[in-house]
Amino acid sequence: MSGRRRLASLALHLALLAAAAATLFPLLWMVSASLMPAGETALGPRLVPSAPTLAHYRALLGRLHLLRSAANSAVLAVSVTAISLAVNSLAGYAFAKLRFAGRDALFRALLAAMVVPGQVAMLPLFLLLKSLGLVNSLWGVIVPGAASIFAIFLFRQYALSIPDSLLDAARVDGAGEARVYWSIALPACRPILVTLAVFTFMGTWNDFLWPLVVLSDADLQTLPVALANLAGEHVQDTELMMAGAVLTILPVVIVFVCLQRYYLRGLLGGAVKG
Repeated sequence: MSGRRRLASLALHLALLAAAAATLFPLLWMVSASLMPAGETALGPRLVPSAPTLAHYRALLGRLHLLRSAANSAVLAVSVTAISLAVNSLAGYAFAKLRFAGRDALFRALLAAMVVPGQVAMLPLFLLLKSLGLVNSLWGVIVPGAASIFAIFLFRQYALSIPDSLLDAARVDGAGEARVYWSIALPACRPILVTLAVFTFMGTWNDFLWPLVVLSDADLQTLPVALANLAGEHVQDTELMMAGAVLTILPVVIVFVCLQRYYLRGLLGGAVKG
């Protein structure tokens, strides 16, 4: 029986290694292609450049509009992440630990709204932002990203694990709800906060469609939109495009690697609580 278990474990690990290799290969090729001389990718797929060069990165970093677009993406990603953490954590805490009329019905309505595709609400949202004068401004991207039903749900499920006795003890000691939320709920929910921060930062940084719709001014373009426009100008320059892709995913990879421990803890904790 133990021999069968060892074989099963070995087969499972081999399958996981194969899946990991299949997942990593496109990324490795992208990095390798970005270091190849112009035109080398047309000679066939290869992982090792014949003469590694940083010329494509220098060409991209020498373009002022790309640096400005990267700065716009950074401002949007950081702003949306900070605001959404505050809004979604407050809402999730309220649904988990506060009692008010219609709480459960409202939460069920929010969950039902999750099945509506975002593209369906895009036109009404655009018209609403236009009436508010937020079209063609960074606020037109920040405001819609300030709240997320999925983030509220995830924080609520994690906050349900906080013992009510701990919160009641703080209230008996004279702490108001704001103090209870700030001093007890938030520290206890740190793993899920980091998870939501990673989700939100990655989603905002990589978002292409909504900034393309809302931001018509070239000075306000985000990095994915700017690189897409650059691809239209250099459709045959695969190596340059791969360098741009590397620069695009590098920040989110760094964020994920630095916070992956808390990210996984938040996901696993939210999956088993509530």
